[in-house]
Amino acid sequence: MTFLTSVIIGLSLGTGSFISMAFGRKEHDSIRNGIFMSAGIIGILTLLITAAFYMLTDPIISLLNVPEELTGDMHTYLVYVFTGFFAVFLYNYISNILRGMGNSTMPLIFLGVSVALNVGLDLLFVIPLGMGIMGAALATAIAQYVSGVGVLVYFIAAYPEFRLTRRDMRWDSRNFRSILSLSGFTCLQQSVMNLGILMVQTVVNSFGSVVMAAFSVAVKIDTIAYMPVQDFGNAFSVFTAQNYGAGKTDEQILTIRGGIRQSVISVVLFCIAVSAAVCLLAEPLMSAFVDSSSRETIEVGVQYLRTEGACYIGIGILFMLYGYYRAVNKPVMSVVLTVFSLGTRVLLANLLSAVPEIGVFGIWISIPIGWFLADAVGVGYFIAVERKRLFRNGGGTI
Repeated sequence: MTFLTSVIIGLSLGTGSFISMAFGRKEHDSIRNGIFMSAGIIGILTLLITAAFYMLTDPIISLLNVPEELTGDMHTYLVYVFTGFFAVFLYNYISNILRGMGNSTMPLIFLGVSVALNVGLDLLFVIPLGMGIMGAALATAIAQYVSGVGVLVYFIAAYPEFRLTRRDMRWDSRNFRSILSLSGFTCLQQSVMNLGILMVQTVVNSFGSVVMAAFSVAVKIDTIAYMPVQDFGNAFSVFTAQNYGAGKTDEQILTIRGGIRQSVISVVLFCIAVSAAVCLLAEPLMSAFVDSSSRETIEVGVQYLRTEGACYIGIGILFMLYGYYRAVNKPVMSVVLTVFSLGTRVLLANLLSAVPEIGVFGIWISIPIGWFLADAVGVGYFIAVERKRLFRNGGGTI
């Protein structure tokens, strides 16, 4: 589910970068035309992915090495939760347009409403109504439609200057090429990243239901811990893209330079604080979501959290690099960094976990190794190429 969702998120992020640059240039006609073309393309692709998923649900479950006792529940959950896939497109697409224009508040509000509704409906459907797995999936889908339709209505009402007219509904090859480059490579980067995670999940599943359960819980805690720095990277990308699109002058270059310095400092400090918290609280965090009788599951999850948690600075810098290269219209570098990160992760996860003395710890340690390798490549390229554009004396022209 995460892998398929990443395709839509990647395309939406790329569209958001296009909007940021056009917004910086104050080209409202290009924004409206870009919305017309990208919304149509991504919307149609969303429907095609949904149809393909429903035809291939069982083969997908089989490929993931899911323990036999869990396949029935997984099938039920996926069939119902994917009814909300179009809503995932609506929310992510409109939210990235709003962020591209500098409005990150309303997407957060609608997301907060969605999360609260999801939790409430989970409790209602699963406990008093006894709907089980199906109820949990439907709760998620309903919450997704509330946030997706809600943010769409808000955008139409709050930004009348960007409502489409017949003149905007045309094919502009220049805008299309720009959107295709940004969205295509960002989509590829997101897809490769989540395909790698999916391949790691397959290795995890081979260790049985205890490790699978521990990984499932620990990854959610892990994701919550570093999600703020991921969104910080996206915000940094919007900031950089707007200045990059506004004009390649000394003033914009100095602004970007200052933004890089402040962002790196903020991300490093945040990651250090979160790493300390996760490492110290790993056991209480796992115990909050796993019954105390499942001691083995808790211990496996604690090992994962302390291994990943000690290295959050690696993924924090990586998110910054993703955001920067997307903002300066070099999305192919994001793909390169993802290939280094995920390629290393998948290769080492398979090799190390096969060694009896290392076992499942080999999967855990392969993840931060992949982060730091990608950081080295991204920072190295920045020093060798990008730094010459941004840090020459007196600014200069990009």
